[in-house]
Amino acid sequence: MSTVSIQGVSKRFRLPDQRFNSLKERLLHFGKVPYHEFWALKDINVEIKEGSTTGLLGRNGSGKSTLLKCIAGILQPTTGQIVVRGRLASMLELGSGFHPDLSGRDNVYLNASLLGFTRKDIDSRFDSIVEFAELSEFIDSQVKHYSSGMYARLGFAVAVNVDPDILLVDEVLAVGDEAFQDKCMDRIKQFQTEGRTIILVTHDTDQVRQICDYAAVLSKGDLAYQGDSLESIRSYRDILVTDANTEEALHSAVSHTESSSETTDAPVIEEEKPEGKSPQLKSERIIEVTSVDFKDRFGQKVVSVSTGETLIVEFSYTAKNIAEELISVFSIYTVRGETVFQNYQKDDLFSLMDLEESGVIRFEVEDLPLLDGTFKVSLGLYDMQSRVVFQRDSMDSFSVTNPTKNTGLVNVKVRPSIVAEKNRF
Repeated sequence: MSTVSIQGVSKRFRLPDQRFNSLKERLLHFGKVPYHEFWALKDINVEIKEGSTTGLLGRNGSGKSTLLKCIAGILQPTTGQIVVRGRLASMLELGSGFHPDLSGRDNVYLNASLLGFTRKDIDSRFDSIVEFAELSEFIDSQVKHYSSGMYARLGFAVAVNVDPDILLVDEVLAVGDEAFQDKCMDRIKQFQTEGRTIILVTHDTDQVRQICDYAAVLSKGDLAYQGDSLESIRSYRDILVTDANTEEALHSAVSHTESSSETTDAPVIEEEKPEGKSPQLKSERIIEVTSVDFKDRFGQKVVSVSTGETLIVEFSYTAKNIAEELISVFSIYTVRGETVFQNYQKDDLFSLMDLEESGVIRFEVEDLPLLDGTFKVSLGLYDMQSRVVFQRDSMDSFSVTNPTKNTGLVNVKVRPSIVAEKNRF
């Protein structure tokens, strides 16, 4: 049985193209403001089963928070309908439903009353709410003086202590500290064992894989995928990589257009001259990477691989005036720029003079140890004096989907065993 039925839901917003601030401007335009239509959701159909935990994934602006607000009844769909069966509690955004001039105590009663509880019902739950939020010292202070973490704690405490059949949680939980987030996750897991329905908006794919039964992926207002959480994560990561590479291609095209419009008679820049060495001119060394492809062990192009599979990275290049042995440095980074791995191939030299003017530099990573995430690669080529011949920073990305329950950054193979006390030494 579906607890939440979303049928053909679309949501349109009218965005003003021009803002009239003065009365004169408004009178001249007869009160009409030019606008354009923006469809945040387009014909969404999702059935959320009773007792399930469903994740909503998508990039910023994909429409997932708009959909959650439509389910909560804060927004009304432009077309379609949403049927909700059961008591619903929501934690959609920081301080939603709070009045800044009221105290934390007053806001607890206000929020709970909006959910249909009587004062007697709230009295019986009040101590549990304050204890969960850990705000007994500040409960009678105005919430406008609360920090973002205090807002989140109080809002979530109200939502989970009113016995909802359906809990809506936006990624607002990211503002809480680590201890509070762990506390929230424990309560969500308790709700799961009690058979309650949970709809969770988050960017944390590891969280989706750990606690969600299903997931729906939104992209630019469209429903890109819905189904098993692992396959949904793979679909979401494919969108991230495709969009990132498209944006990078557009950026490169603009940069190339701008650079080609400049004069080609740029002065030659000399590299730093080591003692006793003649100067090396950059104009003598020209390498250009024309494309980067990610392939599986069968040579098929991919944007996503699974943990433990073979990943092949191919840098297609053109080169000239290279007549020396080079050292390659192949690196993998997280999207935050943290180095995951760097391969310094000084003992495996190669020379571009043995190749054609164009070719492919290939790196094969066997038994890929990475877990869930989006990662970037870079390539550096150095001469025997460790001077940079070519450097392509981490612009090209691929994603990894982890089919196991392991969490973290890398997959470490651990073999557990039980050793009898007498055999320990």
